[in-house]
Amino acid sequence: MLLGLISLFVLSGYVMEDPNSKIKAIFIYNFTKYVEWPSDYKQGDFVIEVLGSAPGLVNELTSMAKLKKAGIQTIVIKNISDVGDIANCHILYIAKDKVDAVSKASGKCKGKSTLIVTEGPGIIDKGAGISFVTASNKQKFEIHQGNIKKYNLEVSSKLLPFAEVVK
Repeated sequence: MLLGLISLFVLSGYVMEDPNSKIKAIFIYNFTKYVEWPSDYKQGDFVIEVLGSAPGLVNELTSMAKLKKAGIQTIVIKNISDVGDIANCHILYIAKDKVDAVSKASGKCKGKSTLIVTEGPGIIDKGAGISFVTASNKQKFEIHQGNIKKYNLEVSSKLLPFAEVVK
């Protein structure tokens, strides 16, 4: 019965969105407060790019961007589909369907101050600075300080106690 219902949703084009999209959007917004970007990144818009398919997260981030700012900067959300589309952004979120492109995206961001955020255990070892994971049925995240420093970013010590794994 359940398999039939899932097949019906897939065949009808209905895609179940990530139930944690709102939580991830809140985390991402809080990363804007607890990660320090170089002074030349504190001018103009604060750009968050989402690489891949994450419609729930894009919607949540877009709604949030209408109400909040990153410091004094207006938050702009861009959904991109290819690593080649990565531009100058403050945060690059790599969705599950593009997680195999983390290393390539990391190379594309070389020399820029971009916080790469992705999803899945162990992904931080491929170049991401922060990776969302689920632990004890709760949305958590891992931090790789070495990867974050590689992009000339600094993580506040206030964020570290909330991370599941800190490298």
